[in-house]
Amino acid sequence: MTPLAERMRPQTLAEFVGQEHLVGEGAVLRQAIERGKIPSFILWGPPGVGKTTLAQLIAKLLNKPFFQLSAINSGVKDIREAIESADKQNLFQQKGAILFIDEIHRFSKSQQDALLGAVEKGIVTLIGATTENPSFEVIPALLSRCQVYVLQHLSKYELIGLVDRALEQDEFLKNQDIGIEEYDALLLYSGGDARRLLNALELIANYRHPGKEFRITNKLVQELIQQNAALYDKTGEQHYDIISAFIKSMRGSDPNAAVYWLARMLDGGEDIEFIARRMVILASEDVGLANPNALLLATATMDAIRMIGMPEARIILSQCAIYLATSPKSNASYMAIENAAALVRQTGSLPVPLHLRNAPTKLMKELNYHAGYQYAHDFEGNFVQQDNLPKEIDGTVLYEPGKNPAEERTRAKLREDWKGKYNY
Repeated sequence: MTPLAERMRPQTLAEFVGQEHLVGEGAVLRQAIERGKIPSFILWGPPGVGKTTLAQLIAKLLNKPFFQLSAINSGVKDIREAIESADKQNLFQQKGAILFIDEIHRFSKSQQDALLGAVEKGIVTLIGATTENPSFEVIPALLSRCQVYVLQHLSKYELIGLVDRALEQDEFLKNQDIGIEEYDALLLYSGGDARRLLNALELIANYRHPGKEFRITNKLVQELIQQNAALYDKTGEQHYDIISAFIKSMRGSDPNAAVYWLARMLDGGEDIEFIARRMVILASEDVGLANPNALLLATATMDAIRMIGMPEARIILSQCAIYLATSPKSNASYMAIENAAALVRQTGSLPVPLHLRNAPTKLMKELNYHAGYQYAHDFEGNFVQQDNLPKEIDGTVLYEPGKNPAEERTRAKLREDWKGKYNY
């Protein structure tokens, strides 16, 4: 039998659930459909929110030839064949056959390049679907030729409406004595994915006893769907959202949230080296000189998880995450290099002061290269004040110590050493 999710696929825009900001009355994509002329575009959103359905509906409403490829199992040859077929169709029908590419983010650069000419010439109207940020996964040349429409998670009430409609309208389910008393467990399992929700409903409905009343409760759902897998797609949008939450929790000095998001990633099968690399970055960017040992522990964590592997690596990652979350914070090193980069862009390639230049040849010595350089170790305390910046920016403070005990001590020393030169 055809799966319930396919049987319930909307056939009209009126049946389409969610995405009112795109296809509701007066919305941008709805207007384009009603005018009969749509641009090439990319639908970016989480799984199960209607990307494929919307593409098929548009082709049906506009009476356009529809070609569909999946980036998982299609190559350049398949793309060219689809474009050739579309070009032939254009001879007999309105120009602009629709080429729908599911999971377009999985296409390589060469595969995406193969689409450019056909999109530019109007041989096809491209509709791409992706769960990942197209800014990262779609080449700029193709992205510049497409609109990007963002699809949202379906709301609780939209998902409940899908369940009710399936029980009332599906040719198979409507004739069964199936009622639903509680929705919570179904909605939790679905994770906002309409396809997953309908698949779960169908699975549960298959356990009914013909001729007997069948009521769906949270307890029944939990018993029949024994493992509520965590929603985490390590190649999709969740990958970016959860690592972002993990980083922000450590930056925000919240060890409880940090280990929760760490557990979410590990449960989803995230690459442990990816997690460790992000902690190495945070150790310098957000902890920095407030606790220089943080970078040492983070790099040691990277080495340790490579030696140990899972499942024990989770303990090492947890230790590092908690250490970073509970460390004092400073982004002074990060801001220093940002300030320096901005100054370089503003002032260009200023000349190196002569006394700081090497003088390996006689000519260079005659040109006063290295002349007047003072060797710090020749002076008391291994320090001497001299000009180390180009004269045009002399005295510019780029590193501003953070407000934490370690860097306050650094500030005091800088103030003493560089009195009259830098304003600390």
